[in-house]
Amino acid sequence: MKPASRGAEPVAADESATTKSPSGSQTLFRGLDLLDVVAESGTIALPALAKQLGLTRSTTHRLATALVERRLLSQAPREGYSLGSKLLELGYLASQQMDLPRIARPHLEKLWEETEDTVHLGVLDDDRALYLDKLTGRRRINISSRVGDRQPIRSTGLGKALVLDDTEDRWRTLYRSEGQALPGAPDEKQWIDWMRDYSKRGIAFDLEENEDRIRCVAAPIRGASGQIVGAISVSGAAQYMDDDRMTTLVDDVRDTANAIGRDLGWNGKRLAR
Repeated sequence: MKPASRGAEPVAADESATTKSPSGSQTLFRGLDLLDVVAESGTIALPALAKQLGLTRSTTHRLATALVERRLLSQAPREGYSLGSKLLELGYLASQQMDLPRIARPHLEKLWEETEDTVHLGVLDDDRALYLDKLTGRRRINISSRVGDRQPIRSTGLGKALVLDDTEDRWRTLYRSEGQALPGAPDEKQWIDWMRDYSKRGIAFDLEENEDRIRCVAAPIRGASGQIVGAISVSGAAQYMDDDRMTTLVDDVRDTANAIGRDLGWNGKRLAR
């Protein structure tokens, strides 16, 4: 094999002179991976983008150019690529087509007005809590969650609330799937004990397990079948969320979740586990 000529672009693992052209599905997945990298990185230059994708610059440039043409990406000279305006359109249309965020929003706004803390709405998505809506609190406390985030089940109040109807075997599987617990976090036995109590009360807490000095109270939303279809939470800094305040919030959060459920057709009966 002849050595590459000086100055020639290195051949990445994804392609070589003898590699067949990628299939349509492979190209699609590469394009989606590219969007994910830009979403996580913000504005990113072509060399860094290619490196993160493990593709050559020419392949990355070809994919990015196609996405720019469809307005899924935008390109700024000497800066790089960022997400495009088409994604805003698609995100808006997707939110309009999802019943839960639309129905829940007035209830979330009322809860937000009453508590002045950050309010979240989420659903279960591949054993993670997917955040669909967020109303930022008024206390100037930075909570890192974002709409579209997928957060752990084990350490978030919202995540726990989404699986309150699951069996204990399922809880153990979820706990173990997230790896070794951090120092100070509940071990498996403690966590299962908490989940039993939360399940009986129809409520769940996050006691600074997911984010330092952030606590939350969460409750499940039930659909017409009585199954859990989503959850809401109220989150705030520990200095504003001592044990007494969290106890006070329990009824407000649970009542709001139940009101959303009734708007979805829930008759007040919990589906048997």
